[in-house]
Amino acid sequence: MEEFISKSNAEHYTWGPGCDGWHLLKEPGLSVIQERVPAGASEMRHFHRKARQFFFVLSGIATLEIDGAVAKIAAGKGRHVPPGMPHQLYNEGPDELEFLVISAPMAHGDRVEVTDKAGPSGG
Repeated sequence: MEEFISKSNAEHYTWGPGCDGWHLLKEPGLSVIQERVPAGASEMRHFHRKARQFFFVLSGIATLEIDGAVAKIAAGKGRHVPPGMPHQLYNEGPDELEFLVISAPMAHGDRVEVTDKAGPSGG
C-alpha cells in the first residue's frame, strides 16, 4: 500500500531567499509541489515552454503577476498560468505564504527566465 505524502516525508528543496518546496508528486506528466515563501520574498520572473501551472494558496496572500497583470490571491483560491505566459509570484504580505503549484507536464527543466521588469511595482 502506498504511503501518504506530506511535507514531513516529501522530497524537500530550497529556492530563492529562504523559500522551501516539497515535491508531493513528482512525475513527468504531473507535478504537485507545496511551497513556502517568507514575507518579502519572490521568485524570478519566468515562463514555461510546455508546462501549464495552477497556483492554489493554502495560507497567506500571494501576489501573482501574469504577463503584466497583477492579482492578489487569498487562501482557498487559485489561479491558472498557461504555458508561454511570463509570470512572477511575490509575498508582499506580513505573513508567510504557503501554496500548492500544480504543473502539467512537470515544470522543472522547462523554465525560461525573463529579464524585463514587471510585477507589483510595474513594468
